[in-house]
Amino acid sequence: MNRTRREVLCGGAVTLFGATAGCLGATDDASPPGDAVSAARPQVEPPLDDADAAGYDEVYDAVAPSVARVRTYVERRDTVFGPTEGGPAGQGSGFLYDADHLITNDHVIGDPDTIRVQAADETWLDATVVGRDPYSDLAVVELDGELPGDPLPVATDLPPIGTEVLVVGAPLGLEGSATQGIVSGRNRTIPASSTARGRFSIADAIQTDAALNPGNSGGPIVTLDGTVIGVATATRGVNLGFGVSARLVNRVVPRLIETGSYEHSYLGVSVLPVDPLLAAGNGLAEARGVYVVDVADGGPADGALRGADGETTVEGATVPTGGDTVVALDGAPIAERADLAQYLALETRPGDAVAVTVVRDGAEETVDVTLGSRPEP
Repeated sequence: MNRTRREVLCGGAVTLFGATAGCLGATDDASPPGDAVSAARPQVEPPLDDADAAGYDEVYDAVAPSVARVRTYVERRDTVFGPTEGGPAGQGSGFLYDADHLITNDHVIGDPDTIRVQAADETWLDATVVGRDPYSDLAVVELDGELPGDPLPVATDLPPIGTEVLVVGAPLGLEGSATQGIVSGRNRTIPASSTARGRFSIADAIQTDAALNPGNSGGPIVTLDGTVIGVATATRGVNLGFGVSARLVNRVVPRLIETGSYEHSYLGVSVLPVDPLLAAGNGLAEARGVYVVDVADGGPADGALRGADGETTVEGATVPTGGDTVVALDGAPIAERADLAQYLALETRPGDAVAVTVVRDGAEETVDVTLGSRPEP
């Protein structure tokens, strides 16, 4: 895990274009994303039959051969500031998605000249980038050779909070390491990789108290039957780690393998959570929903949703006024920013028309917005 990924900013009144930046969707074609690729992937069963009976040693033995240390290298280059030093550039972890492909984080890959993967049996393989997506912080590399393990299954849904998990990877370059914890949160929003940070974030992230350190990035977070529920990507403080959810992996990775990239839904708004002060300043009956601060000029929501056009003071704090408060998408309740991000990430694709229910001028109304695609990072 790169040092720039060690802190995750996932709280507070942060305004992000793209509706909390979790506006992840699919592609513009008529079929759900990656269907052809998903159908072509052989059925992958959990390596252990009985999760309740499996000990941590058994889980580790089943998963570790499918996990690898990822190292990137750059060549010595001449720049306007003089020559740059070549050699190792970064490191992280990855795991087998199928016989040929390894899943890791986009921020682990960076901009390398060479990628090498160290298997559990200490052998090294060359690898090449197949696809990468900074908005979900996922990347796929193709291996020039085979790892000793089998592809790991990726869950179709997330387990409840309290479920025991194991994280296998190479923290601080110590390949083959394991840490243990539980699922301590779901439906979190975390920053995208550094090339996409600032305007967008990753939706539907999973939270764990298993120890994560630089080098764990890209490694699997697995339940005790060896099923991947998340891709370790960031940590903040002690016992607070995050991973890209299996549900997002299932949408993004097949498309990365097929086309090399992934198109994300784009709403084109800057939003704030509705807290009691913002609710009072805007005459809202309750502190619920997502408040539209600004609408991107020419964006999908331009002309359909309203941003704030004034401000007022409530209990000594300045709050914006005049903006819409989003309370539902296609009838699905939106209580907070994470709900908006999650719905756009898992239920929509660019080109979809979504029914946005807002509180405007004291009354609820519904407007239609046709989602666009996110701009290049």
